[in-house]
Amino acid sequence: MTHTLYSFRRCPYAMRARLALASAAQPVELREIVLRDKPAAFLATSPSATVPCLQTAEQVIDESLDIMVWALRRNDPEQWLAMPETGWGWIAKADGPFKQALDRTKYASRYPDEDATEQRQKAAGFLSDLDQTIDRWIFTEASLADYAILPFVRQFAFIDKPWFDQQPWPHLQAWLDRFISSSRFEAIMHKYPKWQDGDAATLFPEAPTKR
Repeated sequence: MTHTLYSFRRCPYAMRARLALASAAQPVELREIVLRDKPAAFLATSPSATVPCLQTAEQVIDESLDIMVWALRRNDPEQWLAMPETGWGWIAKADGPFKQALDRTKYASRYPDEDATEQRQKAAGFLSDLDQTIDRWIFTEASLADYAILPFVRQFAFIDKPWFDQQPWPHLQAWLDRFISSSRFEAIMHKYPKWQDGDAATLFPEAPTKR
């Protein structure tokens, strides 16, 4: 059975799942979902009705970080899982307080009781700490922490890119720029047609990606 990945191109959670699947060379049938028009097969598969969702012969994996770990435990040629234990702490901070502040900055109208400027400063505190950790990568080599966090830093940066570029985060900004301009990012951001029930799915990854 070919594994099936329900995805949405611009979703940072789906991005990081695709990054790990590509690094691990784990082929899947990619079904590109439009979130405002979710097909019945997707809703019947995903317990949370959110992307990404990976369906295998044995299980449904409905969390992006779990999909990354699943793929890399099957094949980890770049040794992304061989990161210091502190990498999990960075991911937890990014997925928790940073993502919460990001959402309250980007989607301020959804949180009328929150101060968007204050939330941006909370997110900036995390990024300032991360900047001080990064050389080329968070650790000596690229790891799961880098690729689990980069899609969310990208999302935050493009809320107000001129403001982001003016911040005193040279290592973080260079790290993000390398990611955005990489062939790896280009490969996982290919535009796929909207999938509907009964449509044929597209094989992903189409070709090996490069660091």
